[in-house]
Order: sequence, then C-alpha cells, then structure tokens
Amino acid sequence: MGHHAEVYSDLVELVDRPPRSGVIIASDDVLAGGISGLLDDLADAGIWIPLIAARSDPQVGEVVQAIQAGALDFLQLPLSAGELRRVIAHVHSDAGRHAEARRRLIEARRRIGKLSRREREVLDWLSEGCSNKAIARNLEISPRTVEIHRANMMDKLGANHAADAVRLRIEASLREQEEDAPAKKPDAPAAGAVIKKQAMISVR
Repeated sequence: MGHHAEVYSDLVELVDRPPRSGVIIASDDVLAGGISGLLDDLADAGIWIPLIAARSDPQVGEVVQAIQAGALDFLQLPLSAGELRRVIAHVHSDAGRHAEARRRLIEARRRIGKLSRREREVLDWLSEGCSNKAIARNLEISPRTVEIHRANMMDKLGANHAADAVRLRIEASLREQEEDAPAKKPDAPAAGAVIKKQAMISVR
C-alpha cells in the first residue's frame, strides 16, 4: 500500500534505533506487562509516536484499558486489508495530534519528576486550589516554608504562574497513588518486566 514497515525483534532493539515518525504496532508478549507499562518504557526512552496494540482475540476490557492508557488503537489479528486501510486513515487523521499529546505528557512527567517529595506535595495542594496558608496548615509547616518550596517547584517546572504548574500536572496525567496523595483533605474547598518474546513494528 505504499508504506514502509520496519520490524523490531524486541523493545531493546526499538529503543536502540527508535523511529522518529509514523506509528508503532506492538503485539505478542511485548503487551504482557500492559499497555500502560509499555508506554512508560517508551516515554523513558523519549519515544512518543503513537502506539497501536495488536493481538488475536483481544477482550473488550483489555481494549478499553489500552485506549485509556494512551494507545491510539487496538487491532485484532490476523489483520485484514480493510482493517489496515481503516487504521492508516485513523493514523493520518489523529496520529499527529496524539503524538503531540504524548510529547506534552512525557515532558510534563519529566519536569515533575525533578521535584522533591515536599515540592510535589505543594503542587498537589496547589492543584486543589489551596492558598499558601491552607497548604501550610495541611502540611503542618509554616507559610514561609511553603513559599520556599513553591518557589523551588515553580523554578524546576519552568512555570511563570501557578496556572502553568497546574497545567503541567494535568498534562502529566499523574495517577493518584496512595504514597503520593496528601494525607488529608484540604481545609479550603477543592476546585519493566522481563520480556521473553516481543514483536514491534513501526509503520510510516
């Protein structure tokens, strides 16, 4: 159909010689750790082009989880010519937007990953609409200390305003994890696994 397909034997090979455009189609045991984990591995390698999962007889729940995790599409194998045309049309219409969203997510996570635990807590409470005084009460520290952590946090994020910091947190699509979540509600109203077999293809 006039498109180039580059076949990779495993994730290590893909990371070593990453594609710069197109879309990644991942199948077989490379999906065993879950789409979310695979996308995280690609993000860690600085690869944000869209990913499509492919498997024989995928379950509905598996497809839903993959799309929610950030996959562009989920294909059932073996792939028919008609389905391939549909996918290519989908890639042409949505891949650029999807890749840009992935790029912003990866960049946001990279910046937020530089924060200390206390700076991350200040960002979490700031995202809840809390003032410095409210954050101080909930973290049981002084408002002045909050100001210092907030200034350091803003500097690391490259944010000029609180709205910029909150936007980065939203773009990072951070999962609420128990160890990272604030210990109590604010007083103010709230506004990879070892892979034995892998198959990955880059199509462009």
